[in-house]
Order: sequence, then structure tokens, then C-alpha cells
Amino acid sequence: MLVWKNWLGLLLLSPLLVSCSSPGPVQETTLKNGLKVVVRQDHRAPVVVSQIWYRVGAIDEPEGITGISHVLEHMMFKGTKKHGPGEFSRIIAEHGGRENAFTGRDYTAYFQQLEKSRLYISFEMEADRMQNLLLDEEEVKKEVKVVMEERRLRTEDKPQALTFEKFMNTAYTRHTYKQPVIGWMEDLQRITLKDLQNWYQRWYTPANAILVVVGDVKPTEVFALADKYFGKILSHKVNPTKIPDEPVQKEARSIIVEAPAEVPYVIFGYHTRELGEDKNSWEAYALDVLAGVLDGGNSSRFTKELIREQQIAVSAGAGYSMVARAPTMFVFDGTPAKGHSVQELVAAIDKQIQRIINEKVSQEELDRVKAGVASSDVFSRDSVFYQAMGIGQLETVGLPHRLLDDYVTRIKAITAEQVQQVAKKYFRPENRTLAELKPLTMKNNNKKSSGGGHG
Repeated sequence: MLVWKNWLGLLLLSPLLVSCSSPGPVQETTLKNGLKVVVRQDHRAPVVVSQIWYRVGAIDEPEGITGISHVLEHMMFKGTKKHGPGEFSRIIAEHGGRENAFTGRDYTAYFQQLEKSRLYISFEMEADRMQNLLLDEEEVKKEVKVVMEERRLRTEDKPQALTFEKFMNTAYTRHTYKQPVIGWMEDLQRITLKDLQNWYQRWYTPANAILVVVGDVKPTEVFALADKYFGKILSHKVNPTKIPDEPVQKEARSIIVEAPAEVPYVIFGYHTRELGEDKNSWEAYALDVLAGVLDGGNSSRFTKELIREQQIAVSAGAGYSMVARAPTMFVFDGTPAKGHSVQELVAAIDKQIQRIINEKVSQEELDRVKAGVASSDVFSRDSVFYQAMGIGQLETVGLPHRLLDDYVTRIKAITAEQVQQVAKKYFRPENRTLAELKPLTMKNNNKKSSGGGHG
């Protein structure tokens, strides 16, 4: 199943699960240096999640230093004058917590999960490395090699991941969403200590960060604690990256990727829109419902018809990620069943797409998807981690956190006519990009994958 879901409707459970009453409202403030602090009370367990989000990701990276946001994320664990390399992780673990970080297309974030009385430890260390990170040339060289190996393991040695990367690099011709979050290998090889110092100094500042705290806390106390540790950090205005608009796609694109693989695979998609607050914002919710109709559990059309009944696919997915800083894509993917070709699978998916365009989805299907969304929302609120994730992601891409609480209501308001309307608008042949993975045999294993872009 395609992993292309937005955090608002994510059916995931955190290890920090709590009981079944509801969390409290969200409160926020902005410190004098520009750091935004967002807090949600959830008193169902004596735990707290702290996340610091920076408005910088792969979308901001110019050609030549792609992957630098991810490399800097790694370097943030290499220490300051006060806390040496690895000390951050060690101290959090000693206090019974866990921590990690992630880099995405639109942001970079760091998080800790702790017993509530230990929140100050997270704040003290995050504030320290926000302003005092030590960047050593030898450590940079070592960590770049670690990221390069990560790229080999997660992308170059994973044929489906490689196909997705080339798909994105073909679907986008100008916009920086064409670049992989982990960066191109040749760019990673070129990243220098000076590049990282400049990136850190430019983006890691209070005015470009959002602190999200969810758990057994009182907002006024969190605001005071945040001011104590972060309030004295000098800040500067961050000029946003000038990102080129993606031209309207006027003709279909396709690419063949040849790589060692056991089975063929196909991924194709259509340029759509991201979630916003304009009069047409309903389109994002309609696209999300559409994804649920096609690929939302065992009763969805793809699972029921393509996998179980027709047995034309061993996997078939549809996904849409609505929360983004720029127009995103609605993506289909799948692996044909034995005895069937990629072309047959694409034709079968196309038939399902045309059915959506030509016929309104049934009320029964709408009710199933909406019930699933409501259920997912209940589960996500049982996780303090994913509550924080939803708030942080929305705020970092420039949307208000209240949309998290509005999500189920907005989904329930979507009609069959609206689902059909967005399908007609976006699922146009000239708006499609397709990437097919052709498994290499041992004889031609030395061939390079074909297609546009880097790699």
C-alpha cells in the first residue's frame, strides 16, 4: 500500500497511548524573539512531548547542496560546548525518555518524549543547540558519509524507492519538490563545513521555529519555561526561499527505471493542490476522501476489486498528502500479480479512475470513508505524539493548528459531487507522470536506470 498519507488522517498509534477522554484546547504565544510556542493540555497520563520545528526542508535547498537539511539534522546531535557529542541522546535516555529527529520536504523537526517533570531538560538542551552547535570539519566529513550510506540503503538499493525518486524528478521540472529529501549523491559529496555553518546560521533561529508541547502540562507554566530557556536567544529575520512555480503540465510524461528487483512496479500521479484556507480549500478534503474510496482498507475499491476479485495486483494504492507548503500530487502505485503486466495493472487503475470521473461514488462508500476518518481521529487523539505532529506540521507549512480539530467536520461535509468534481479537474491525461520499474536480470544488471534527472 502506498505510503503517501497526511498526518491529519494518519492511522498510526504512538507508543505513548493514554486513556479515552478528550485532550484540552490548544493555547499559543509568541516570545519577543519570534519563537512561537503552541501547547495542548492532555492530562490522561503524566507524560509530555516536546517538538521544535524549523521552517526549512528539502524545498529550500538550491541545486548543488541538496540534502544539506538532512545532514544538518544529523550534525545537531554532535554537541555544543556544554554538551559533547552524543550527550543529548544519553541525557534524555537517562531520564527515561526517547528522542529523535526527522527532515521532510517542508520542515526539519526534533522531538523528545519524557515524564512531565523532565520537560525543562528538553528545553535546556534544545535551546543550547539552537544557538551553540559545534560544527567540526572531521565530524562533518564522517556524518556526510553516514548520510551517503543511508541514501544507498534506503534509495539506491531499494528499487521502489529509487523509482519514486525518479518519478518525482520527472513530475516536477522546476519546483524543488523534484529533489529528494536525502539529497543527490553528487551533492552530498560536495557539502562543506562552510555550507553547513551558513545553513545553520540562516535557518536555526527563534523567528524561524515553532515549539509544540502536548501532554500533562499547564500552558502558562510551559510559556514561562520556554521564555526562560529560549527567550534570551538572539534572533534574526529569515528571508523565505524564492522557489520557482511549477509550470502547468501540458503533456503526459513517462519514465522507465531499470534496477535489480524481484518484481515489477509502477507509480503514477497527477499534480493537484495543497490544503489552504481559500474558497476552494474543500478540494483538498475531497481528494482525501477520494483516496479513501479507492484505497482505504479492506472494503476499498482497489483491495476489493483489483486484488481480491480480479487478482490483477498483489498491491495497489492511492494516496494524497494535503499538508504541504506548495502544490502536491495525488499518486497511484502497485505491483501486478503473477501472470499480469504493469500495463494491465495501469489499465485496471485507469478504469477505476474513469469510474470515479463518470459515476458519483455511492453514499455507502462515502459513509465508510467518513466513519474511518472519525475512527482514525479518535485513535490519533489517544497519542500525545501524533497530536503534536499534527499541530507542528500545520503550523510549519503556514496553516493554523485549528484545522486539526476541523478535519473530521470538513471531511464529513464532502459530497459525492465534490469527489467527482476534483477527479475531473485533476485526473487529466496531460497532467499525468508515470514511472515503471523494470527488474533487471543478472545479465543486464550493470545497466543504469534510465530517465530524467540525477541518479
